[in-house]
Amino acid sequence: MTTTQTPPPAPAAQAASRGPGLRLGRFRDLTLVPVIVVLLIAGSFVDPIFLTTGNLTNVLQQQSALALVVLAEALILISGKFDLSLESTVGMAPAVGVMLVIPVAAGGFGLDLPAILAIPLCLLAGGLVGAFNGFLILRFQLSAFIVTLAMMIVVHGLHLGLTQGRSLFELPASFLYLGSAVWFGLPAAIWITGVLFAVAVVALGYFRAGRSLYAIGGNADAARAAGIRVERVVWVVFVIGGVVAALAGVLETGRLGGISANQGVGWIFMAFAAAVIGGVSMDGGKGTILGALTGVLVIGLVENILTLKGVPGEWKQLVYGSIILVALMISRLAGGKAQD
Repeated sequence: MTTTQTPPPAPAAQAASRGPGLRLGRFRDLTLVPVIVVLLIAGSFVDPIFLTTGNLTNVLQQQSALALVVLAEALILISGKFDLSLESTVGMAPAVGVMLVIPVAAGGFGLDLPAILAIPLCLLAGGLVGAFNGFLILRFQLSAFIVTLAMMIVVHGLHLGLTQGRSLFELPASFLYLGSAVWFGLPAAIWITGVLFAVAVVALGYFRAGRSLYAIGGNADAARAAGIRVERVVWVVFVIGGVVAALAGVLETGRLGGISANQGVGWIFMAFAAAVIGGVSMDGGKGTILGALTGVLVIGLVENILTLKGVPGEWKQLVYGSIILVALMISRLAGGKAQD
């Protein structure tokens, strides 16, 4: 007796059967666009100044540094890891870079290195923090959460110790330039942030090294079996994350004109909220950089509306905490685990 084998469905049929999923996948990183539109409409009722070009530009500039931290965290989350120390790097790296070039009277180490080296030294400090995190996590198979939590405390403690808890204000003009300059009618910080996000979108979407992050975050063992050098890729992502966080510190320093002892403190929670709201999974392997950017915009608009409304700072913390909780619920629903 012969059996008739059913031929596999044609590619067109396969595509049709999962067409709705594909279409939804394409727009997953744009799910916050309606929320942004609602916030824009709500803000226009809160204060007429909200929709002015000057105010919206100010929102984008204020969120540029946080956006870079979100970018760094999103890359690390996609690879299946965490980095809580990014917020401390935002403050420590600029402080170290500046203190190597300013005189002792201004709070420096007295080395008096050329001022033009301040930003490269800052980025180097950030990269070293990321490299050390990656080394501990990968070499000793330690929990990324615990390692980076400890490093968040250590790096911030280093910042406070080196500066003796004081703010640094006598900074080289070259160090302040990127955070305060205006290029083609927009703050340079907005251009820099936009370019880096565009590079990340292209790298993760069209380059093998970028696509490997999704494979590693989804299943590291399978990625390793496929020939991906998992440890090297993850280590490089931690280094990149540290460098990007240090650059965020440069932009924030230029915008404010100084480095406070608490620069970056508390940012990591907002970075996680923005990334998760934007669709980046905390389990790794899912999410887009564009989605993370929309998360930053949502948080920036909410913060601006609260400021224009005159909401006290104490209540803002309540709102931000609520945003994080909502972000976690959205992430769980988006991941199809709402019924667990």
